[in-house]
Amino acid sequence: MLSTREFRDKQKIYLDQIDCGAELLIKRGKGKSYKIVPVMDDETLMSKEDFFEKIDRAEKSIKDGKGKTVTTKEELFAYLDSL
Repeated sequence: MLSTREFRDKQKIYLDQIDCGAELLIKRGKGKSYKIVPVMDDETLMSKEDFFEKIDRAEKSIKDGKGKTVTTKEELFAYLDSL
């Protein structure tokens, strides 16, 4: 764990280490810590607005009859396997 000042002073070194798989913990003040990890290519970052817009589209899709209802674990697994 390092301080925000140390991270700021040597951020290129630390970011290079993170790129190689290291996880970084930064302590900021009393009781505040942050974990920095790389974002992988298959991860999606979206804004809060985009997230709620996606939910709204999904709800509309369900209302339009395009949803799938599953009632058992087996149906759920079968559906997920079909994707």
